[in-house]
Amino acid sequence: MNQTPIQPAAAETFDRRRFCAVTGAAVLATLTVPRAAAASREFGENATHTRLKTGNGEWTYEVASGWGHLPAGLTFGGTHGAVATDNAGDVYVSTQSSTGIVVYSSEGVFKRSIASEYPEVHSIFHAQQGADEFLYTTVQKGTAKENWLFVKMKTDGTVMQKITAPPKAGFKAPNEWRLTAAVPGPDGSIFIANGYGDSRIFRFDKNGEYRGEWGGKGTRDGLFDCCHGLAVDTRYDQPLLLVCDRENRRLCHLDFDGKFVSTVTQHLRRPCQVSFHEDFAVVSELEGRVTILDRDNTPVAFLGDNPHKTQWANYQLQPNEIEPDWFSAAHGCHIDQQANIYISDWNQTGRVTKLIRSKV
Repeated sequence: MNQTPIQPAAAETFDRRRFCAVTGAAVLATLTVPRAAAASREFGENATHTRLKTGNGEWTYEVASGWGHLPAGLTFGGTHGAVATDNAGDVYVSTQSSTGIVVYSSEGVFKRSIASEYPEVHSIFHAQQGADEFLYTTVQKGTAKENWLFVKMKTDGTVMQKITAPPKAGFKAPNEWRLTAAVPGPDGSIFIANGYGDSRIFRFDKNGEYRGEWGGKGTRDGLFDCCHGLAVDTRYDQPLLLVCDRENRRLCHLDFDGKFVSTVTQHLRRPCQVSFHEDFAVVSELEGRVTILDRDNTPVAFLGDNPHKTQWANYQLQPNEIEPDWFSAAHGCHIDQQANIYISDWNQTGRVTKLIRSKV
């Protein structure tokens, strides 16, 4: 089957990288001008607060002020997790606390919490299968007997399937299985990334039976240094598995048999997760930024680009220390059907931001 993104020749690689550098520099310039100009302050006819904006061109966004408050007694923890939406537009945000997964309306009104038995869900992928909706999640901390496992659940939190460390993987200690992401493939197979472990990617059939593995820790093609996030990339003729190779600062394509296809972009700021809208990809980066890539995986916009490097990936920060239109450690990301973007920032008490796409 033909596939659009192919490895370019050496000369083409130079031209592409130069173009990416020029494009990135041009976009970045719009975000690093003096603060008063970079954060657009607009006042509506009856507005009582400043409207902060980030991005550029068609990828200009307004920060939704006060979105996603929690009821008294519930906490986010570090929001070391993910964001997803269901078919009705409800928003699912995983916490790093006994709150479990929080469910909001798209306007940010708290509706309920689910999966409280799993207080550290790291990734969430929403899947439609027939008439039913499911959440594919990876759990770091669960019950007293269950940690580091894959859980497929209904949107009400009902557990349908679990996968733990496969015996055939050869793990000798519990802390070697430290999964970070899971997605279903086109045929129903389940792909699980052992990102915080040995950077292998495991394949299971739809019933949870072990079917193979590939990858491992390294820098060459087909290896990873923290395969942190997984996504199914359907932007091309052939669907592909997209891997956030975080510490190698790149995104890679594999086919669903585990064959390395290409490195699609490099020099990112520790990419964590990816979400798609039409031909564009939204990438959350742990070092204080969200990047929008086009179909050629060229950056077309940077959102929330934090100029203070001391805040990048700084877990010790309190949310009130971070400007509302900047990110310190963008971890979870999701773009909805209206192209609004949700970001969960990794810090000690957690922060979730909704960015509303501006009309241009």
